[in-house]
Amino acid sequence: EVAEGRAIIPANVVHLKAKLDPMGIGIGLTCKINANIGNSAVTSDVDSELKKLHTAVHYGSDTVMDLSTGGNIDEIRQAIIAASTVPIGTVPIYQMIQHVKEVADLTPQDMLDMIERQAKQGVDYMTIHAGILLEYLPKVASRITKIVSRGGSLIAEWMVRHRKQNPLYTHYDEICEILKQYDVSFSLGDSLRPGCQHDASDDAQFSELKTLGDLTLRAWKHDVQVMVEGPGHIPLDQVPFQAIKEQQECHGAPFYTLGPLVTDIAPGYDHITSAIGAAVIGQFGSSMLCYVTPKEHLGLPKEDDVKQGVIAYKIAAHAADIARHRVGARKRDDELSKARFAFDWNKQFALSLDPETAKKYHDEDLPADYFKSAEFCSMCGPKFCSMKVSTRIDQLEESPTTKG
Repeated sequence: EVAEGRAIIPANVVHLKAKLDPMGIGIGLTCKINANIGNSAVTSDVDSELKKLHTAVHYGSDTVMDLSTGGNIDEIRQAIIAASTVPIGTVPIYQMIQHVKEVADLTPQDMLDMIERQAKQGVDYMTIHAGILLEYLPKVASRITKIVSRGGSLIAEWMVRHRKQNPLYTHYDEICEILKQYDVSFSLGDSLRPGCQHDASDDAQFSELKTLGDLTLRAWKHDVQVMVEGPGHIPLDQVPFQAIKEQQECHGAPFYTLGPLVTDIAPGYDHITSAIGAAVIGQFGSSMLCYVTPKEHLGLPKEDDVKQGVIAYKIAAHAADIARHRVGARKRDDELSKARFAFDWNKQFALSLDPETAKKYHDEDLPADYFKSAEFCSMCGPKFCSMKVSTRIDQLEESPTTKG
């Protein structure tokens, strides 16, 4: 799968010498999830980000991206890489901006230097916004939210100010050689992903997608691994089409999707609006789902927001694996269901994605230890539990009939 480009193993040679436990991302493997952490210019520090890393990995995130945009970026990233057993991704342009007054001051060499700097630090995969081209910018004019990718918008501003082509595109072969040297994987950024339902599946998005397909082939010629990033905000009925089109345009390279969010009206609950789309796009071929937290569109996620996002996306990825009939995907579900029917509460808690929360909810009304073997919960009580009634029915059917 890796040799054919349908899977990647993001494992920088530097990180491999530390704590990295390599893993694979691809359509033939279980659906993976990513958690985004990182500081902003407004808030957060090294300790806070390490706590987020621990929380994300503890609850099952397969990779973590450091999207720091504030101060001490190198210090935070080096601490994260040193502490992480999972692959770490970045968006290099975020740190490029920290070294200049404005984006127009960046030179192509500045961009190459920062990519190499992060590769030397041990970053396992990088989002490179090489697919947004100067000729695509007029295509966003009819959009409501224009360009919602942070990195994509910065590259767009650079192109407009200089009236030149995207330097990440014109210097792409040089980027490939840097990544090859450290075995860093591409995560080709979808700069023109739709940022609302209205903007989905438009010419801007699909023009860039075609270019990302071309860039995938070019990276493969350099023996560099590639996954391709995807939307975004997509109406639910368009989600299968999006997944299939990416696989066609990008030659089967793994699809790495943000959500997608299937409605725009639920700020504070976008871990739910996006997990709905994530489960469907996972079913139809997305290899890794980038989580969304309750703070999406509202602010920088805190540690509990990270937990909520990871849990929502573990559910989505697991549902996708069941829908794709992965071998053994449903085993845990069946084991939990058997424990539920047997009123084995402690085993139910242990098998759940979030044992602490499951136990807490149960114990709010029935905290005593003897309720852990009770044949009811506080919802139905001892008389109305359907599973208890079903057990009685089974016993009646099995008992011999007495004739008088």
